[in-house]
Amino acid sequence: MLPTSDTLNRVSESATIKMAQLSRELSAKGVNVISLSLGEPDFNTPKHIKEAAKQAIDSGKYDSYSPIAGYLDLKQAICEKLKRDNNLDYKPENIVVSTGAKQSLANVFISFLNEGDEVIIPAPFWVSYPEQVKLCNATCVYIPTTVDADFKMTAEQLEKAITPKTKFLVYSSPSNPTGSVYSREEIESFVKVLEKYPQVHVISDEIYEHINYKGKHISIAEFPSMKDRTIVVNGQAKGYAMTGWRIGYMAAPAYIAKACDKLQGQITSGTNSVAQHATITALLGDQAPTEAFRLAFLKRRDLVLGLLKEIPNVKCNVPDGAFYVFPDLSAYFGKDFNGEPIKDADDLALYLLHEGHVAAVSGTGFGAPECIRFSYAASEENLIEAFKRVKNALAKLV
Repeated sequence: MLPTSDTLNRVSESATIKMAQLSRELSAKGVNVISLSLGEPDFNTPKHIKEAAKQAIDSGKYDSYSPIAGYLDLKQAICEKLKRDNNLDYKPENIVVSTGAKQSLANVFISFLNEGDEVIIPAPFWVSYPEQVKLCNATCVYIPTTVDADFKMTAEQLEKAITPKTKFLVYSSPSNPTGSVYSREEIESFVKVLEKYPQVHVISDEIYEHINYKGKHISIAEFPSMKDRTIVVNGQAKGYAMTGWRIGYMAAPAYIAKACDKLQGQITSGTNSVAQHATITALLGDQAPTEAFRLAFLKRRDLVLGLLKEIPNVKCNVPDGAFYVFPDLSAYFGKDFNGEPIKDADDLALYLLHEGHVAAVSGTGFGAPECIRFSYAASEENLIEAFKRVKNALAKLV
């Protein structure tokens, strides 16, 4: 048998994808599983975006390979969006369009990390951040946070984590998995620290920008001293219900964009041409559906928080964005069901799947082994039933 490479062996399987697969396997056996595992809106892509894609297909203009970094008109639309929504001035040369925001992140890491470089990652974190860093044989430096602190790092923690080897800070706001949103004042405190360490660049993951219940989205790139040291990563999946369209993008200093363009040219080349054309309509067209999604998610968040309060021994922050709750369920560790112990969040997530028939994701892969992530990107009816099942399953543990 052909042995896998040392590079691959450094990387763990995605915890979210693994749980989704287990859920599908159980469903295929006839079990009624409610899946709250994947971060995927349950809404359809808005009609006007689909119509733009149909027109692109019929025009015959998008049957060929697309430019590696994206069509010029799409990059211009992204620049317009960034100016309109974020007061950020970019030119098309600063933009690289990729096959999802995940590829945008990987492009940056692979293009700029060397062995021995350090990347600061506040925990909890999205599962792919550390794995992509490991792929580059670089070192992750984690900043732990707690539910009592709303899962937010402080400026003091950030400064203590910086060393001469630090190359990047990567974080998301709104956050996956916690839903936490950094305020302008909190981001400004990070900027004051980072101004002392000009070698540190920031990867700002803003994929949940439009699912924000707190007010206007704040990007660290808005601060003048950080503009040329920040890579803004965003995409269409969450705010526009376009997960399957696979469109992500970065906005960065031109030399960073050029490096990522070079890398992408040897891996995927340009992303789907029709999806790119439809994204112009998504960004510059009617934004009402995106706002409707946000309001629906807000209603579901409040519903789920109420349902969690009915379950004993649950600690949960109030997420100000995204579509997840990330409760601390460690009070249930050490209990068992029919003689089978629940040692940790991994055991508990599997127990909830097999006994409660609810798919959720262990917090271990997110750097918070005391927590479980539940997505509330599901119908209210399914959410009510799912947390009823969770409550009943947890009550069986002794």
